[in-house]
Amino acid sequence: MIESKSENTLLLKVKTYLSSRNTLKNLAGFALGAVGGFIYYKTIGCSTGSCAITSNPYMSILWGGLLGYLLADIFKLKEKDSAAAKQEQTEA
Repeated sequence: MIESKSENTLLLKVKTYLSSRNTLKNLAGFALGAVGGFIYYKTIGCSTGSCAITSNPYMSILWGGLLGYLLADIFKLKEKDSAAAKQEQTEA
């Protein structure tokens, strides 16, 4: 199978985006929020079943993940360029 140049550049862009520090931080925030949402469902939950979010484990996990993602997204990390990192090392 022959891949075109545009497919290679698109794949490279996606790989770069997914490996950036901010994306990994946001995904970790989502995962921690989802775990927190599940723990909230299990420990507190809703005994009557009329609560829209806490009576359903999927909704609790989804809302917890969303809140975790948004909380992690508040803080932006600066990306270090390899040239800038080398320059910092030589100056130190």
